[in-house]
Amino acid sequence: MRFVALFALPVALIAGQPAFAKGCIRGAVVGGVAGHMVGKGHGKLGAVAGCIAAHHHYGRQAKAAAKR
Repeated sequence: MRFVALFALPVALIAGQPAFAKGCIRGAVVGGVAGHMVGKGHGKLGAVAGCIAAHHHYGRQAKAAAKR
């Protein structure tokens, strides 16, 4: 039960943010390929990590562009 709560909270926080789909999709593709190359079963984990990393990167770029 504790595992479900630890998993559901970060997912809910991420889902509440505005999506930068282009960055997420690009990151998921790159992360999925990299995870697949690492070993069996790591493709999905790599895709999730890539999506989160790209989402963060494009969010920073959007904030920097808004300040200009």
